[in-house]
Amino acid sequence: QVQLVESGGGLVQTGGSLRLSCAASGRTFSNDVMGWFRQAPGKEREFLTRISGSGAFTDYADSVRGRFTISRDNDKNTVYLQMNTLKPEDTAVYYCAVSPGLKTRFMYREEKNYDYWGQGTQVTVSS
Repeated sequence: QVQLVESGGGLVQTGGSLRLSCAASGRTFSNDVMGWFRQAPGKEREFLTRISGSGAFTDYADSVRGRFTISRDNDKNTVYLQMNTLKPEDTAVYYCAVSPGLKTRFMYREEKNYDYWGQGTQVTVSS
């Protein structure tokens, strides 16, 4: 059974940093794209970033480019999201997800193209 478990969320002040982790189990994901999304109250789930299976290629939404960094450790079947210079508008539930198979860059930005999801971890940025 495939399972994704996020951790590392919490409360942080504006300008602070957090590092989220997403541990995958059930099978190896080293050939699959893994991504991070978030959903703020009353808003749709938003693509943030994704990373290729090897870790060689990444893509970021404009809202987080330059502040967030995605990485992965395939030996640990884990993907990370380093979040710096956090803002109150970054407050949301953060989800990791896996997208098996080959897709276009734009398809990876759509949540419908991800097959496996974690339960989410809350990030709250106070002003």
